[in-house]
Amino acid sequence: MDLWEIEREIIASGVSPLCGVDEAGRGPLAGPVCAAAVILPAGLEIAGLNDSKKLSEAKREALYGEITDKAISYGIAFASVEEIEDKNILGATFLAMNRAIAQLDPAPALALIDGNRNTGIETASRCIVDGDAKCASIAAASILAKVTRDRYMLEMAQRYPQYGFEKHKGYGTKAHYAAIREFGPCAIHRPSFLKKMH
Repeated sequence: MDLWEIEREIIASGVSPLCGVDEAGRGPLAGPVCAAAVILPAGLEIAGLNDSKKLSEAKREALYGEITDKAISYGIAFASVEEIEDKNILGATFLAMNRAIAQLDPAPALALIDGNRNTGIETASRCIVDGDAKCASIAAASILAKVTRDRYMLEMAQRYPQYGFEKHKGYGTKAHYAAIREFGPCAIHRPSFLKKMH
């Protein structure tokens, strides 16, 4: 799979620079959603660059450093638990994505958004379904977002040690549900995500 094929076609049509955008943390019961936007030098080869979900934590950490070193520009931003509750998770995801894109210099001519929804994106954008496995800049963004959010959840694990955030990063595992039942939710739990709990 050539991770540059889609981007090369778009650049050849006269549109550049392009940024890839992805998020981490739409599904968890706790913590913010994190988005990253990345402009890579066209054709940059980064060994092992792939969808962050397929990589080990150590590999993602190593790639994080390489991506931030070699990117032309990158932005990383959060939308808080309060914003998730206020705007719902999709609205909060777009908020985080717009914040990440706004940090880019130069401003992108087109943002490639992982997934099939871009209604809330303020920049010219195009959806790429499974983009984190098809597009180099989206794959890079997926790694920055995931590593940044995981690091944040490790900090939260020290503040709220009873929930085991360092293990599940806020996702709804059996152990996490058990901890919420025992201790009740904490300040970084998403109330609307806990409604399904019995």
